[in-house]
Order: sequence, then structure tokens, then C-alpha cells
Amino acid sequence: MKEIRNIAIIAHVDHGKTTLVDSLLKQSETDLGKSAGKDLIMDSNELERERGITIFSKNASVMHKGVKINIIDTPGHADFGGEVERVLNMADGALLLIDAQEGTMPQTRFVLKKALLIGLKIIVVINKIDKPNARINYVLEKTIELFIELGATNDQINFPIVYASGKLGKAGLEPKLETMKSIEPLFETIVEFIPAPGSDAASPLQIMIVSVSYDNYKGKVGVGRIAKGTIKNNERVSRITRDGKITEHKITSLLAFTGLLKSEVPELSAGDIAVIAGIEGINIGDTIASAENPVTLPPVLIEKPTVKMIFSTNNSPFAGTEGKYCTSRNLKERLEKELDNDVALEVVPGKSADEFVVSGRGELHLGILIEKMRRESYELQASRPEVVLKEENGKILEPAEDVWIDVPEKYSGAIIQKMSIRKGELKNMSVENNMASFHFFIPTRGLIGFRNELLLETKGTGVINSLFAGYFPKFGDFQTCPHGSLIAHETGTTTAYGLLNAQERGVMFVPPGVEVYEGQVVGENAKEKDLVVHVCREKQLTNFRAKTDAVTDDLIPFREMTLEQCLEYIGEDELVEVTPKSIRMRKRILKNNLR
Repeated sequence: MKEIRNIAIIAHVDHGKTTLVDSLLKQSETDLGKSAGKDLIMDSNELERERGITIFSKNASVMHKGVKINIIDTPGHADFGGEVERVLNMADGALLLIDAQEGTMPQTRFVLKKALLIGLKIIVVINKIDKPNARINYVLEKTIELFIELGATNDQINFPIVYASGKLGKAGLEPKLETMKSIEPLFETIVEFIPAPGSDAASPLQIMIVSVSYDNYKGKVGVGRIAKGTIKNNERVSRITRDGKITEHKITSLLAFTGLLKSEVPELSAGDIAVIAGIEGINIGDTIASAENPVTLPPVLIEKPTVKMIFSTNNSPFAGTEGKYCTSRNLKERLEKELDNDVALEVVPGKSADEFVVSGRGELHLGILIEKMRRESYELQASRPEVVLKEENGKILEPAEDVWIDVPEKYSGAIIQKMSIRKGELKNMSVENNMASFHFFIPTRGLIGFRNELLLETKGTGVINSLFAGYFPKFGDFQTCPHGSLIAHETGTTTAYGLLNAQERGVMFVPPGVEVYEGQVVGENAKEKDLVVHVCREKQLTNFRAKTDAVTDDLIPFREMTLEQCLEYIGEDELVEVTPKSIRMRKRILKNNLR
């Protein structure tokens, strides 16, 4: 067992976790096969590469001087905290990455708190020291403060420090980039400081399944760390579900991580990470135990969802024209499949057979799920995000968040005004190098729709980070920046002539030559009320010649809305229609006279 180390890599979003894992993989004695020349090897998902963030936790292993190091790469975004919480149980230690310029950030606090609670050994890696504005001593001070604040023990505060530049593939025990040659010092610190897993190989088998995936040849496979005992290929084992039901199964395939691949092995012992195939219906939270003596492991505790949305089947005039899976049965099956992989998600039936109430950790969490579904040819409609309320001792409680906002100083007045309207309480403020930093305490519902507003207000320069603070007595009612929508009068194709007249009323969301239907939201009104506009109006032809380019030259470029922006924009009487090819906003009641 001395030859194994299990480590998780934890950090705030964009602090360089996946890039550092690249360097560890490339500079180890591991055959990477086809991935050898690539960057961001662990971000294999198409969505992750597009957005430049890690969404799903992943496993890999590297060999270093005869020691097998199992690496778990985790997401850095708060909305995917559920992924972090469940995989930390597989590790004995963690690399805490901190940006040498930004320092400790909200998500650093969240992941470190979880790691300290489990009792993991922490190695602090101050990354990106090649940045021109790196402030290493300041960052180190703030890190020590954070450890003390989170109640770390004396043993945990005596953490080793490694300085690194993941991009350059260099690390060292001194913050001098010119003396660094490779990532070797980080490998040595991991082997020396992270404890080897306990060798309880003689006890009855126990494995907690923390993630599941689907293999085209082997079916559903489960990944988990062997807590006790030894597991052999083709042996009979018991599966204990979260509700205590015990069934017996035969393992058809036992695999272990070697590099990025999984290879079949005859047996694995306590402390290693196993991939198990052959257990039908295997789920996250299940315990795999010995057939003779099945004993369950304590389940993984995951924080509850805070935001919910209603997913429903698409019933717009264009329903079924762009997607492959459009029925409520398709939608139900897809959401149930997602529940197998995402423990932070909850799905309950809605008021009708076509509706499902889906709850998650934030707008991005649910937005990514919708994006995945539309790429798989699903069509659906989503309502405006709402917070999940709960009742305790007769009082209604709602979720609240700590929010950190960084903006150029000239926008600070507007930010304070917007946050106070949304019941935000200013906790702290500082100004440095013409940049204002704010710390607000705000109800979660006050944040819905704010990110888009912040980017527009600060011309794209504002940065916002939030962290779930808990449930508190319900805050008072407030109106968040009310807006009116411009609504299409009829079904047809938009024309430059029709848009030219409509754009005087506000900002348009559609270009000329696009199919729209009656009741579709085609723009934002400059005033608070909704307004019906004729965007399909055609110019009456006469026998006079007219200069056509004058019309298109006067058109103001339309605002292209992403899925997240649409979800934040819509009001309570509006829906987002999502298909593989289009994202449209619409009124719940399409007919103008009925509305």
C-alpha cells in the first residue's frame, strides 16, 4: 500500500487545476496514447472545452518512481459543488491551488472547508507565479488566515507550500521561476507528505460508489474507493442501495485507472480506486460489500439544491421541427438518467404530466443541463429560475449567498444602488488600483438575473463570485429591475423594414430573415410595459425605384442572447424554448388578444 497516493485537486474556478494536471500527466512515466500532444487533457467534454471550465470531476493516475498517484480533478465553480463533495471521499490528501495574483477566492473557501472537515492532508500550491502582477507573500498570508478562519488544526496549518506555473510545467519549493526546471518537486512533495491509504485488505469488502458512467461494451460502471478488503474479477458481491436494499451480483469486469485509460486487472486491495462493471442499476451512494458479510458504509452527505425551474414539453408553433425527442416520456427518461450521475439534482413531477420541477445548485448548474439536453436533440421549455424555500418551526426560510464583486471604481455607485434594491447588505468594501471590491450578503432570489445586468452596467468589466451562505428568515419583497418585452404580432419571417420601425422602441433580439411566431419575445422594450410590434411587416411595392441599402444600413445590430442570459431575462409570464438549433423566448399565452 505504500505504493499508492490518492489526491484531489481543488481550487476556485480558473486557478489552473486542469492545466496543472496536464503537466503532471505529461511529466510522469505514464503512456498518454492519443492525448499526448493535447492541452487540457482532462477537460474531455465538448461543453468544458467551449466554456473553459471543469464541470465534471474526473479520475486519472500517474506513475512516479514506482508510486501510483491517483488524481481526481474537480470543478471550481460553486454550482458544481455537488461533484466536489462526493469525490473528496476518495482522496487522502488534496492539492489546494491558489492563483498568485487573485489569492483566496469564495470557492477556495468552500472546497477547503469540505476538505478540512473530512480531515484531508493539504498541500498548498501557489500557481501562476509567472504572472506579471503576482503577489506571492500577500497570497500566502491570506491563505494562512483562511485556514485559521475555517478552524484548521495545528497539524493542518503546518502545510507544505509548492510554487508552480502549471502552464510552463514547472514547480519549486522557492518562489523563483528561473531556478525551476520541471514539475518534479510537486511529485516529491505528494509522495512524501500525502499519507498512503490504510491497508485493511483482510477485512470484508466495502466500496462506496461516488460516480457512475456508461460504457458501450460494459454497460453502467461504478467508480469508488475500496475502503476495506480485496475485490477480485468475476467474484460475487452484494450491492446495498441508499435505502438499505441488498441484492447479489457477479462482477463481469474489474478495472483500474492507468493514465487516462481504464485497464482490466485481476484484483484490487483497500486504498485503491476501482471501476466495477456488471452490477445492474448501480448508483451513486451504493455500497459494494462482500457477499458473505454485507455491511453498508455511511452515505455521502450533499448540500440541498437552492434553485428550481419547471421543465416542460415544447408546445410552441415550431414544436417538433428541429428536435428529435419532444415528448414528455422522452423528457422524463432523460431527467431520470441525469439523476443517476448528478447527486446535487432533484426532479419531481409538476402540476401536469408535461411538467417537471428540476432543482439544482444554481442557474449555471441547470443551464448546463439544458445545454447538454439540446445537444442530444431534445426540445423543451424552461421557466424563470426560482429559489427553493423551506419551512422550519412554522417559519419560511429562503437561501442567501455571500457575494464578492470586483468592478472599476467609476461603476461602484451603480453597483451599490442595484444591490440595495435587491435587499443586498454591504459587508465590506475596498478600493485598490482604481478597482472597487465589494462583499455583499444577499438573498439568492436577488441574484437571479443580476449577472447579466452587471455585465451590461460595467461594459463587461465586472467580476462576480458567490457562495451559498445558508437558509435565513424570508427577506422582504422587492422588485428587481422590471422590464417590458417587445412581442411579435404575427407568425412569419422578420424583415429589415419591420425591424427598422420596431428598433425605435428598444433593443432587438432577432436579425432580419428569421422565422418568428405570434407571442415570441423579439426584443426588450425601453419602458416597463410589454409592447406588440410588427417585425414581419413588408414594404409596400410602388413603381418608384428606392435605394434598398438605406434600410439595412440603418439597422442597429441585434443583441444575441445566450441560454443563461435568456433564463435570467425572462419574466414570470415568459418561457425559454430550447431546441437543438434555436433558443427563443416566448410568452406563456401566445395569442395577443388572450393575453
